[in-house]
Amino acid sequence: MHLEYLVDLEYIKTAKEGNENMGMTMTQKILASHAGLKEVKAGQFIEADLDIVLANDITGPVAIKEFRKMGAKTVFDKNKVVLVPDHFTPNKDIKAAEQSKALREFAIEQNIENYFEVGEMGIEHVLLPEKGIVVAGDVIIGADSHTCTYGALGAFSTGIGSTDMAAGMARGKAWFKVPSAIKFELVGKPGKWVSGKDIILHIIGMIGVDGALYKSMEFMGSGLKHLSMDDRFTIVNMAIEAGAKNGIFIVDEKTEEYMKKHKNKNKAFKKKIKIYEPDQDAVYDETYVIDLSEIRPTVAFPHLPENTKTINEVGDIKIDQVVIGSCTNGRMEDMEIAAKILKGKKVAKNLRLIIIPGSQDVYLECIKNGYAEIFIKAGAVFSTPTCGPCLGGHMGILASGERAVATTNRNFVGRMGHVDSEIYLASPAVAAASAIAGKIVGPENA
Repeated sequence: MHLEYLVDLEYIKTAKEGNENMGMTMTQKILASHAGLKEVKAGQFIEADLDIVLANDITGPVAIKEFRKMGAKTVFDKNKVVLVPDHFTPNKDIKAAEQSKALREFAIEQNIENYFEVGEMGIEHVLLPEKGIVVAGDVIIGADSHTCTYGALGAFSTGIGSTDMAAGMARGKAWFKVPSAIKFELVGKPGKWVSGKDIILHIIGMIGVDGALYKSMEFMGSGLKHLSMDDRFTIVNMAIEAGAKNGIFIVDEKTEEYMKKHKNKNKAFKKKIKIYEPDQDAVYDETYVIDLSEIRPTVAFPHLPENTKTINEVGDIKIDQVVIGSCTNGRMEDMEIAAKILKGKKVAKNLRLIIIPGSQDVYLECIKNGYAEIFIKAGAVFSTPTCGPCLGGHMGILASGERAVATTNRNFVGRMGHVDSEIYLASPAVAAASAIAGKIVGPENA
């Protein structure tokens, strides 16, 4: 039988619901609700119901093997398991083809509603919000570390291993240790060319790659009104790079507008939305006030996302390749910014610029808006959606000694190719400007 969901959006305000002594964060409230408990506390172990269980072409086949090992016959809900082949697709080699085949055959066998084949897929963390599959109040696990992206919508989402993925597919439940939290009060208005990527790089540079270890990074404050949804997706996408269990934004009018816009994209999957607000006496381990007006375009140097410098501190660094895309910065605003800077310009001689939209919808909009023509005339490669070079998969592997500026999320040793290559993480604006200059520069110098 099909599980039926509400056809229309229903918003349920849950702050202070009849219990003045809860003192819970947004994340803790969501987990308590899904565990059937009135309250939870940091450090508590709970078993929670799952709204979405996600895997891709790398992690999915491993999870499927474990699913069969445990003797499971059918997934707990064919509408709540989501499979997206995006990492090595279109298939880069025979092994990638076999992995995608395993995912495809399982989707057919289990009659998985939300399986997205090449041609209709996108990078998973761009695709699911677009399709209205994830919404505020959900609990989502994904066998990919950047599953924390959906916190931009006011959901609890976190990455897990393939074995936990298998159990989630079979049972629709998962065990969690309730995280403590860090509060980020965003104030002020970002300056020109400062985006969500600069903000999260600034924060990671400030607290370090383990500064939020197994904690919830909770974002709120008056500065939110100046951040687009694409900015927010980028910020929580990289919460894992600070060691966080999850990142989450308080739901505001922009969030509600986004969910309303996308609620009919997946006609077989209508969602009941619940908005959780933190209690006034919610307990946070630390509170940081971030003045967005003081943040400058920021670059993370090799080989950690915390190794940040503002654009005026970079110096003269020649580069060989620029990648604009990924689950971090492959959305429409990212393409718009790149097109604005690249219009009428040429990529530096002997430099490779690879632009990868995050989904087929973004790809199509780039064509309709003339961005694809701008990119190609500038001398860029404009690719179908794929994770590709972000994880050193394909579509832009680095050779020994090469340097790349990338809008991706990690710059570890060997992440994008040879162990002697270097990756500099930056915003689409800095990346596009650097592609023109042939070295790392700010967008005002393009």
